[in-house]
Amino acid sequence: MQQVRAKKFLGQHFLTDLNVAQRIAETLTSGRTIEIGPGMGVLTQFLLKNPSIQLTAIEIDRESVAYLKDWYPELDLIEGDFLKLDLNTLIPEGEFNVIGNYPYNISSQIFFKVLDYKDRIPVCSGMIQKEVAERLASKPGKKAYGILSVLLQAYYDIEYLFTVDEHVFNPPPKVKSAVIRMTRNKRRRLDCDEALFKTVVKTAFNQRRKQMRNSLQQLVGKGNPILEEKIFTKRPEQLTVEQFVELTIMIEQHV
Repeated sequence: MQQVRAKKFLGQHFLTDLNVAQRIAETLTSGRTIEIGPGMGVLTQFLLKNPSIQLTAIEIDRESVAYLKDWYPELDLIEGDFLKLDLNTLIPEGEFNVIGNYPYNISSQIFFKVLDYKDRIPVCSGMIQKEVAERLASKPGKKAYGILSVLLQAYYDIEYLFTVDEHVFNPPPKVKSAVIRMTRNKRRRLDCDEALFKTVVKTAFNQRRKQMRNSLQQLVGKGNPILEEKIFTKRPEQLTVEQFVELTIMIEQHV
């Protein structure tokens, strides 16, 4: 059967190395699982072979959907846009994992959506652009540490598993890829207003080279005495998740 044509507007780069696909599949061991963007099923085939995984695949590309229906008739396949689907309607009860060879152009949006369902998604793993993977797993004080690092690490332990070279894709991307695994941590809720926490993190990193007394004054008001506290003399990449929580509590009390 004819191969599926990779479409640039969907960010498609089809993985061709079966060993890499198998290693990605092995980042999950069991459980109800959603695969995002299965394409021609290179990862799907290994997930289907695992009897402990109950797989549902979501694919937006009609050509890929037709291909998958022919090659994997046993696959529970949904044609649609993962970013627009209500996952509570799709899977009404229980936990589910998320996995995929994620399109580079929407990987950040996928992880923000995973955050929306964090109490139902114990593990999210898969392949993304190397630069984004480094950002997700980065520790405070590193150049890659940013908004995604803090917001995801607040609820997930993130492992950078291995790097993937360009030549194992068709067409080859211009950058290296990496496989990560995010495992839900024990923090059920933050000890602060979670919506404000997100706003504080995003506002701080929007001017990441400046001290936070400059970037955060828009939240507390210019001249607010709280801006004299020592923590506001730091730059955002210096703060841990816990310190951002403390900062959010301080701001909450002064606005």
